[in-house]
Amino acid sequence: MVFEYILKKNNLDPATDLHIDQSIDFGSTAAAFSGGQGDFTVEFEPGASTLEKEGKGYVVASLGVDSGYVPYTAYSAKQSYLKAHPEVIQGFTNALQKGMDYVQSHTPEEIAQVIAPQFAETDLADITTIVTRYYEQDTWKDNLIFEEKSFELLQDILAEAEELESRVPYEALVTTEFAEKAVEK
Repeated sequence: MVFEYILKKNNLDPATDLHIDQSIDFGSTAAAFSGGQGDFTVEFEPGASTLEKEGKGYVVASLGVDSGYVPYTAYSAKQSYLKAHPEVIQGFTNALQKGMDYVQSHTPEEIAQVIAPQFAETDLADITTIVTRYYEQDTWKDNLIFEEKSFELLQDILAEAEELESRVPYEALVTTEFAEKAVEK
């Protein structure tokens, strides 16, 4: 959806100006591309860097850069849980913000070293390449505040893809109270 949204923003019609093969399982797109299927592929990491390292492709653009801050990760809780357990929500949010602070205050090499155990199938040099790319693209915000602009962008993308029946007011779904407190710490 993000890819198609970006295409449309750049006056390309995904239905008539190109062919997008969505029949390939997302986990198999890099293999299909390296096997000769398609002229371009959309990949998450480490797939994109692996294609580059193997000489089978090049990263030519970033959907994250071209789309703006799309909230790919957001956490949801029932209002009743927020009211009954604010200390749990605040502790969780504080821990996430601590990670965001670490990313903002350390080099890609330091970040790669710390996260490497979570990516045992990927060697440290490749993790460093990926983190450096994200770092240079300003992929990570410095806080967890889910801004209204990003919420509206997400709804624009969903609406453009005809996956959203009706828009929802920002205030009806988003609370920034916990993220704002986490930034203050």
